[in-house]
Parts: sequence; structure tokens; C-alpha cells
Amino acid sequence: MSSHALSVKKGVSIEIISIFWMIVEAVVAIGSGVIAHSLSLVAFGADSIIELIAGGVLLWRLVIEARGASLTQVEQAEKKSSWVVGIALLLLALYIVIASIDKLVTHQGAESSFWGIGLSLASGIIMPILSRSKKKIGNKIGSKALRADGACSIVCAYMAWTVLLGTVLNALVGWWWIDSIASLGLVYIVVKEGLEAVQEAKGVPDT
Repeated sequence: MSSHALSVKKGVSIEIISIFWMIVEAVVAIGSGVIAHSLSLVAFGADSIIELIAGGVLLWRLVIEARGASLTQVEQAEKKSSWVVGIALLLLALYIVIASIDKLVTHQGAESSFWGIGLSLASGIIMPILSRSKKKIGNKIGSKALRADGACSIVCAYMAWTVLLGTVLNALVGWWWIDSIASLGLVYIVVKEGLEAVQEAKGVPDT
């Protein structure tokens, strides 16, 4: 097996692991977020669903290449993967802005969540590892979509630490607004990564 084929196989494995974790993350984050009225937790879960969709598309793209598809087929799958990642991230950013403003206007704060704290800690550790693996493999096989998916994983890690920080500050000093402000702080990162993925899908070269 060639080095490239081996890297593609590793890419398939890392996406399967990522998809499994995204399922766990989405269920726990959204469930505990709804119970605790935490926007950052719900947004965290929404990001997990986006990564789950993107991971499924990326897995399809990698499996196509692993089965010996032509370069044209791989490139088409690559563009579709980048479109999914980019548009999903931009939609997530829009959701965060609307929900954050609503919570600030209505003075809705988040409550402490044991499950949220545990999940945030775990994701804050796991996602950077997955991100590095995806970017490394993406560089080896020349997949911009896989590198973009790695960027999604870093956004997920940022969100995990933001959720954790917001929950702790709210519990210690009663800052009801910190959850919404922290969520808004993620918008720049999410939009930046989303636009980069869309540009890649359009075939715009990196600057």
C-alpha cells in the first residue's frame, strides 16, 4: 500500500472516530443545554451536528478515493464537502447572533450544568487532537475539505472552553449575561472558517 493510500485510510478512520464523538457531543450538549437554558451549550450541540454532517460528507469523500475513484470524482466530492462545511458554519453563526441578542434583550441567563461541564472538559481535550490529525492527513492527501473539517474541530474546542468558562463565571459571580456574550465571541471564528471553506469550494486559491 502506498503512502498516499495509507493516509487516505487513516483519514477514513479518524472521520469514523470523529462522527462517533459528534453523536455523543450533540446529544449531551443539546440535552443539557435545554435543561440549563444555556445558549452556548445548545450552540455547542448545534456545532456538533454540523460537524457530524460534515464528517459524514468527508467520510464519503475519503471512501470514494480509497476505492480508487478518478481524480475528477475526488475533486467533485472535495468541492461538495467544502460547500457543506462552509454553509453549515455560516448558518451556525447566524443562529448564535440571533439567539444571543434574544437572550440579552430578555435577560435570560444560563444555569450550571454538571453534564455540560464534563462534556466541555472532554471536548476541550479531544477536539484539538482530532483537529491536528485531520489537518495533518489533509495536508498529506491534498484535501482542503479535510483541513477545513479540522478547523471545525478547533472551533468546537473553542466552544467547549467558552461553555466551561461561562458556566463557571455564572455559578461563581452570577453573571447571567456571560453565556450570551461568550457565544457572540465565537461568531468571528465561526464566520472566518465558514467563509474560508466556501472560498475553497469555489476554487479560490489560498492567499
